[in-house]
Amino acid sequence: MLIRHGLPIRRELIEGVADPELSAEGWEQARHLGAYLASEPLDAVYSSPMQRARQTAEPVVAERSFDLVLEPDVAEFDRDSPEYVPVEELKAANDPRWKAMLDGTWQNESEDPTLFNERTIGAIERIIGNHRGDRVAITCHGGVINAYLSHLLGLDVDSRGFFYPNYTSIHRIAAASTGERSIVTINETSHLRGTGLPMGLFQKG
Repeated sequence: MLIRHGLPIRRELIEGVADPELSAEGWEQARHLGAYLASEPLDAVYSSPMQRARQTAEPVVAERSFDLVLEPDVAEFDRDSPEYVPVEELKAANDPRWKAMLDGTWQNESEDPTLFNERTIGAIERIIGNHRGDRVAITCHGGVINAYLSHLLGLDVDSRGFFYPNYTSIHRIAAASTGERSIVTINETSHLRGTGLPMGLFQKG
């Protein structure tokens, strides 16, 4: 399972790394996620070390008999950026950065797309290889999920961003030991239904 983090706060710095924590709504999303997955057997939970992903994973591992494992290579491409603005805020304000995202000219990446794909896809495949026969969850980021699913679908690196992963959405992949990968679900958000919490660009729970 690849799981996107909950809604983080907005943080814009002059220097340093933004790495924002979850907002109040993000914590609620994570709580609902943890309750939703509580009845599912899991053998391991990994997380990006970025705060928004790590905090999202906390309710998932809270009642389990193992600890959360941090995996630096599933961090987002903006891991060293001094700013983080939720894309919903950019859209609502008709920010030029939102327009740039729409027309494909946004250049706010701090990592080469090809290297980003190699890093993140390699990390996910490494986790799969270490857990044959297991059920594993990885809390990470929209860019990471897009990169891996684009890879499975045979899309090129420029197609990353072909869909929008909602906050705390679950993306299930069945991985065979012979190398086959099957996408089981995309953007699973049943745990947010009826909550009124923000889910992403287009809807609320």
